[in-house]
Order: sequence, then structure tokens, then C-alpha cells
Amino acid sequence: MKKFPDNFKFGVATSAYQIEGAWNEDGKGESVWDNQCHTFPEKIADRTNGDIACDSYHKMDEDILNLKRLGVHFYRFSIAWTRIYPTGLPNVINQKGIDYYNLLIDKLIANNIEPLVTIYHWDLPQKLQEIGGWTNPIMADYFVSYARICFKSFGDRVKKWITINEPYQISEYGYSYPLFAPFYKFTGIGCYLAGHNVLLAHGKAYRMYEKEFKSKQGGKVGIVNEVAWTQTETGKKEDEEAAIRYRQMYFGWFVHPIFSKAGDYPPIMRERIDRLSKEQGFDYSRLPKFTPEEVEMLHGSSDFLGFNHYNTYLVKSEPYGQRPSVQHDRGVKNYVDESWIPTSAYDFRVTPWGLKNVLKWIKEEYGNPEVMVLENGYAGFANDPIEDFARIDFMKGYIGAVLDAILEGCNVTAYTVWSFMDNFEWSSGYSCRFGLFHVDFNDPKRKRTPKRSAYYYQNLIKTKMVTDIKPESFDHNL
Repeated sequence: MKKFPDNFKFGVATSAYQIEGAWNEDGKGESVWDNQCHTFPEKIADRTNGDIACDSYHKMDEDILNLKRLGVHFYRFSIAWTRIYPTGLPNVINQKGIDYYNLLIDKLIANNIEPLVTIYHWDLPQKLQEIGGWTNPIMADYFVSYARICFKSFGDRVKKWITINEPYQISEYGYSYPLFAPFYKFTGIGCYLAGHNVLLAHGKAYRMYEKEFKSKQGGKVGIVNEVAWTQTETGKKEDEEAAIRYRQMYFGWFVHPIFSKAGDYPPIMRERIDRLSKEQGFDYSRLPKFTPEEVEMLHGSSDFLGFNHYNTYLVKSEPYGQRPSVQHDRGVKNYVDESWIPTSAYDFRVTPWGLKNVLKWIKEEYGNPEVMVLENGYAGFANDPIEDFARIDFMKGYIGAVLDAILEGCNVTAYTVWSFMDNFEWSSGYSCRFGLFHVDFNDPKRKRTPKRSAYYYQNLIKTKMVTDIKPESFDHNL
């Protein structure tokens, strides 16, 4: 049997708004998700919200016990900005928020579970959104202030940090094509303003950690992007070029400035947006420009390459999307093969070979950096069964693809299941279930029940082998 290296780590992931609940308790301020879910419930598929979610704020001990029984090496969770700075700014510090995360971190470490902490996972303080949110350049400095108190409060024990989760989703789906809070629609404009400031926020926070904390704390800091594999079924040269262009103007948008040899935005992205902006009557490029000092600051500003993976697309080169927009700027139409195994999310098809191809492409494109797969999971329906054998098949395929990539020389050090438990899945509400643990959202106590996939993952972590053993034979102490 093929086996993962001894130092390879397995974990699970969540984020604050999706599981914590207690949205207005103990001094916490209002986030953009609190505001939008309360003001415009119709924007959520089932008109729900994260007010209670999994109630993890009150069920810390039970969750840590389940993590311990699962046997994970690390737990990826996020800190809610508004639990620390209720208005987003440092003039009001909420000590109860700091105390909550201190207790969580201490209890994880006491149970031999490494905390892997995301500083920002989409829950921007509403007060900051009211001055433009991520489209306002001042947000980078505000983020640095928030990151500093996180490093100062928790960095003596937290040794792996993620500054920002999925900048593409924050920028494109928050400020251009409105799928996520703040649901602001300014296609082809807002996304590039927000993305530029998100990158600067990450770079400034990384350099601040490097200067003020790294020698004392010895941690690693990175940023996490979502990456889709793209390929063509036509074999035409223009479509092959479109597959690369899509990757560069999706993943490369936020990775090229950090991990490429040259730094800055991908050349194809700069050339196309500059040209199309001029053709569309703008007297400036819709894609902002970094100064030489900013290019240097961003270059190398990540100690590992973290990514989340859910999609594989077929692509073809053709005009697509409204003018202006990210889709039109790329000039690539993406679609899925209807024969690929479906999940509850239309384009989250089961294509484990896509993950292997992504890892091999990263190795070649960016010089084989340390890679951590920090989200990957199966999208079940609202009635996702406890006997979730489809999720087990998914895990066999995708985790097996990671192992195959390692055996072919890819420098992958971690794999993370999204998600630890069913939770509030953003615009899908509770209609989409990713969890290894079922959560009964009709139960005031939010009862957790391990699914079969939890037992499968438990055994995989113990053996570090992808097997076909039936979950009935596993340790049922969950």
C-alpha cells in the first residue's frame, strides 16, 4: 500500500461566522454577514443566517473532544475581526473576544491539536464596509492593526497563520459579481480595487510579522487562494491558451505577485485589462498598478503556498460576460462535463484528477514551494445522510490524488477536509452540507453526529493510507 510521509499532516477546517453563532454576545460587533443576512434574508438560499449556526461559541469542549477523537493533527479555524475590534478599529478592544480565542487555542494544544489560524475569513466589520470596505485603500492599514493584535495575543502558541482566505472570492463575489457579502455589484471595477487592497493588506501584515514577531515567535505566515483546474476538450491551440489564461487570471491574480520570479500581476492579466480598458473608453486601466516598492514588498510574502480546491472546468476561448467584467477580461468560457459525478453545488463535480493536475502545475509554475491543501470537500445536500458513502468515495479519490502528486515529486505537506461539521455555507445557508459531522440545526442544542466519513478519515489519519476498508471496522469512539 502507498503511504503518506510520516511528517504529513491531516486536519479539518471551519470559519468563525459559519460555526460560532453568538453573533452579538460578549461585546462582539456587527459584521457584513450579520448585516446582510438580517437586512436582506432573501440573498440566502434558505433565508437563514449565522446568528446561532453550530453554536460553537458555547460548545467548545464538545468540538475539541470530537477533534481529538477524530485524530486530526491540526484544526484550521478563523478569528472573527469583530470579536476583537467590534468596530474594526483598535480604539475599542474587546477583551472577552481575546479570552475566547486564548481558551480555544490553549485547549487545542492541551489535546495535541495544532491551531492553524485564519485571521480574516470574509467577516469584515460592518463599520468598515460603510467607508467602502476592501475598495478603500485604508483597509490595508486597518487590517495590519487587526493582524498585529492577533499576533501579539496568540502568536506565542500559534505557529501557522493565514492572513486572508480566498481573495478572489472576497473581491469578485463581494464587490463585482455579488454572490457574497457585502453583495456589491460593480462589475469589472470593484473586484480589481478590492483585490489590489487585499493583496496590499496581506503584504503589509506579512512584513509587519517579519519585523515585529518572527524572531520571537518563529511562526509561518501565508495567504490562501482558491484554485480551479482548467483544461480543454478540443485540443485547439487557442483553447489550450485559454485554459492557462483562466488559471493566471484567477489563481495567478493573487499568487503571481507573491510566488513568481518576476512578481507583480501576471503579464497576460496586465496586458488584457490595460488594452480592454482603453478600448472600453476608460482613460486609465481598471487594474490598479503596484509601485516598485509594493512589488518588492509582496514578492516572497508567504512562507507556504496554501490553496483551496473545489472545481475543475472545461474551457474554450471565446468572448464571454458583460463589458466590463472579469469574465470578459479573461475571454474564456468555462463549463463542466455533465457526465462528471454531481454534488449539491452544480460546478463542484467530483474530479480528483483535477487536484493532482493543479499540484503538478504549481510545482512547475512556481518552483515547487511548500504546498498546503487547506480546503477540499464534498458538497452534500440538506438531507446529507449519516451513511455518506459518496463523501467517502470523494475522499478516497482526492486524498489519493494528493498522495500520487507527492510520489511524483510535489512538495505537499498537509491536507484539510472542508469541513469539520455541517455549518452555514454562506449564500447557500444550510442547504449545502460539507461536514464530517452532521449538525441538527432544528435542535436547540445543535446535536453533532459523526457521519461514516468521519470514521473513514479517522482511520486514514491513523494509517496514513488511502484504503477501501469499510467504516464499520473503525474505532467508533466518535
